[in-house]
Amino acid sequence: MNNEPQTFRYIYTFKFEDGSEKDFHIQLDAETLNIITRETENIPEWAYNPDFPCNSGRCNNSNTQYCPIALHLDKIIKFFSDRVSYEKVFITADINGRQYSKETTIQNAVSSLIGIIMPSSGCPILGKLRPMVKYHLPFSSIEETEYRVYSMYLFAQFLRHLKGLDADWEMKHLHNLYAQILDINRIISQKIAQLENQDASCNAIIALDNFAQFISFNLEDSDFSRYEKIFSVWFD
Repeated sequence: MNNEPQTFRYIYTFKFEDGSEKDFHIQLDAETLNIITRETENIPEWAYNPDFPCNSGRCNNSNTQYCPIALHLDKIIKFFSDRVSYEKVFITADINGRQYSKETTIQNAVSSLIGIIMPSSGCPILGKLRPMVKYHLPFSSIEETEYRVYSMYLFAQFLRHLKGLDADWEMKHLHNLYAQILDINRIISQKIAQLENQDASCNAIIALDNFAQFISFNLEDSDFSRYEKIFSVWFD
């Protein structure tokens, strides 16, 4: 009998300085880690796919009328339209039953929430980061994110190898992937900036972009000596 959960649930609770609270619930399919599809009766105008420069045949979502990232970010963007990015907030993240909490800025809290939504939205490029969502680490540092990306990518190559596919053990293609991710982040940021009063959401995307740029730069530099001491036991 299969006792595995059918869905993963992620709940972010925002407690604002004015005493108000807001919960955001994300429900993912336990096998695919895709967001369980929301109703699309009221698709926001800014989410329609033809308006996105990245829509060049890469988006193979079953409903290509809209950008899946924009669709799933819309409610968050609208909620934070009257908030500023540097406002303090106490955030509790329930990641499938495990809780994390932190006092931080709205920008950083929203960035952590968006870090789940974007890879799970159905975007074929950001979807390459979807395996990390199962073991999502809220409020992670740039260095923690970098380590998790490398680990995820190399395990993906091992699984490709088991299936008889080419494996990129030297992580040459990871740099190309992050170049595409940076491009998508830029496009989404520009789209959000065109909406009125979206300071917090736009800066949250920029924060994610800083993570991507850091990883892309280190891949280009190809200097992993900072990891050698903690891995020295593997060199004997």
